[in-house]
Parts: sequence; C-alpha cells; structure tokens
Amino acid sequence: MAEAAKEGRRARLTRERVVAEAVALADAEGLEALSMRRLAKRLGVEAMSLYNHVSGKEDLLGAMVDAVAGEIRRPSAQGDWKAEMRARAVSAHEVFLRHPWAPMLFVSRVNAGPKMLEWVDATIGCLRAAGFDLAMADHAWNAIDSHIYGFTLQELNFPFAKGEYAAQARAWLPHIPADRLPNLHAMADAVASGRHDGVHDFCFGLELILDGLEALIGARQQTG
Repeated sequence: MAEAAKEGRRARLTRERVVAEAVALADAEGLEALSMRRLAKRLGVEAMSLYNHVSGKEDLLGAMVDAVAGEIRRPSAQGDWKAEMRARAVSAHEVFLRHPWAPMLFVSRVNAGPKMLEWVDATIGCLRAAGFDLAMADHAWNAIDSHIYGFTLQELNFPFAKGEYAAQARAWLPHIPADRLPNLHAMADAVASGRHDGVHDFCFGLELILDGLEALIGARQQTG
C-alpha cells in the first residue's frame, strides 16, 4: 500500500510541479535553502526522481527564473507605449517583491526560457511600434530595467522597514551636525519630525526615465 502511494506521487510529478515547488521553497526560505534534497523532501519523493524532470540545479534555477518571468505583464504594441511600459515596470517590481530571490538571478545569468524570451520580445515590439529603432529600443529597455532591478534590490535589502524611518532619523540626528552637514541634517530632521516620510517612490524615477525617452523619440521624429 505504501509502495503504491509512493508510485502515485512519482506519477504525478511533472517539471511544472517541481519548478513551482522550488519557487515556493525559495520564496519561503531564500535561495540558499534550495537544494535538490530539500526540494525532493517537500515533494515527497526521492531526490533522484527530480532528475527525470530537471537536469540539475542550474536547469532548475533557469526554469524558476522563467516561471517568474511568466508572471510579469507583457506590454502590448497596440497600446500607448508609455502606459504599457509603465504597467510592465510596475508589474515587474511587484513580482520581484513577491519573489525576493529572483532579481539577482535575472541580472546575473543568461535567461533564455520561453516565457522570458516572449517578455523581452513583447517589450522590444512595444518600443518599436512607438518609433524607437532597434538600437534605441535596446537602450530604452535597459534603462527602464536598470531602474526596476536597482530600486527593487535596494528596497529588498534596505536595513530599515518603512515604519522605522522616523525613529531611525531621530536616532541619527545627533551624529549629523547641522554646522558641518546642513543639508543632510535638514533632511533627517524633516523625516524625524514627520514632515517627510523618507519613503522612496518607485514611480518617481520611472516617470523621469519615461519622460526622457518620450522627449528623445519626439526629437528624433521631428528631425528624421
């Protein structure tokens, strides 16, 4: 009976299920907790069973990245390009906050899964439809993504929670002399007193990039 149940678990095991469980494990405990042995235990199978669905740890990580890429909104070439790229960026930021292990894998490895490639292709298509040539589309896409990854990684690794900013500012004020560091002291005092919440806004930098790209493409179209 136990052997039959074991065989049933094996029969239900698929690559999609293995990847989904690996993503859940990394979400819950961090990427450093992910091993083939730990994953097999969560799935109720022997570790060797996983190799029927993934070739190894590197293949698994690539599939996990692709699964996360599949959660990010794809921009449409038929819509307003700024609105589409804004929605894409906000979606990516929210997805990465749900999967805090993912941003570093996105920026540190070659990602060529089908969902990732579809996401990239849709992004290029949206920008080309707006009038960007291939070189400009490449620069634009990378400028936006640099903001997404950089802001997200900073948010995920910042040492203080948003609700702690005022208390931390009050604690640091005595170490920021107003006579020597007047501007930093004034800003810390504004946060300490509640006149400024100190919270960084993802969309602030995003809008600057989008507005700059809009001005660039407008200038190119006028002179072209």
